[in-house]
Amino acid sequence: MIVDPLVLLAFIPAALALNLTPGADMMFCLGQGLRSGARPALAASAGISVGAFFHAGLAGLGLSALIAAMPGAFDVIRWAGVAYLLFLAWQSLRQGALSSSATAAPALRAFREGLLVNLTNPKVILFVLAFVPQFVDPARGALLLQFLIFGAVLALGGFVINGLVGVFAGGIGRKLTGSPVFARWLGRVSAGIFAGLAVRLALLERV
Repeated sequence: MIVDPLVLLAFIPAALALNLTPGADMMFCLGQGLRSGARPALAASAGISVGAFFHAGLAGLGLSALIAAMPGAFDVIRWAGVAYLLFLAWQSLRQGALSSSATAAPALRAFREGLLVNLTNPKVILFVLAFVPQFVDPARGALLLQFLIFGAVLALGGFVINGLVGVFAGGIGRKLTGSPVFARWLGRVSAGIFAGLAVRLALLERV
């Protein structure tokens, strides 16, 4: 086998523990659920997972290490992510929460938002470079395939956990948006989450 089964068994609980740790992806799905409902939140979680799998592939090709070593490229990705999160915050304030079908984000758009948020988060690059190589065995060859296998495990676990958070938030949002006042406040809360993630990314320091 390309990956030692015992190593894979050790990787799965470690990956799940990391997926369960509250972070930017989980908070984004929380905000998406409050803003647009359960289905878009699941789509956003799927987009994030595809992004995580893509990052694992880049790491296997060595491109992530190259980007992490280039301050200019790292900062371009980081500030693009900050700008996009601020745009989502502004959009949430403008539209409010799930007060009508017109404000609910289509699943495809939510998927795209989750994907872009993940791809423009350089912290994911650093995380994949620090975590996944600990389980990769060069003696087994096919390094890219090993990275993709571990990336798939991370992506699947993240999809389930972040998706559940988004569905839970979407259920709360639907119960509260019968009132225009609550709808406005939920829009502000989700905008605050996106803005907070933007600030967090802006203050990210390379290590």
